[in-house]
Amino acid sequence: MANHKSAIKRACQNEKRRLRNKSTKTRIKNIVKGVRFSASENSKEAALAELNSAKSIIDNAAKKGVIHKKTASRKISRLSRLVNTISA
Repeated sequence: MANHKSAIKRACQNEKRRLRNKSTKTRIKNIVKGVRFSASENSKEAALAELNSAKSIIDNAAKKGVIHKKTASRKISRLSRLVNTISA
């Protein structure tokens, strides 16, 4: 563990950020799974609704620095391509 007061504070800040980032990443994984599930059921309307919420969550994570902006862009692009292949 850290010895200096500033190092102790930094360690506490890092732990808070780690937990916050972890919850955001879990949220991203769950929403992506939801979009993929909706796409597998061939329900275009449900998949589009899930995709819109996924875009929002992923963009916010990129804006906060939880994931890289190109990673966010890649995830959104692949999900959009998946939803667009649904014929209904």
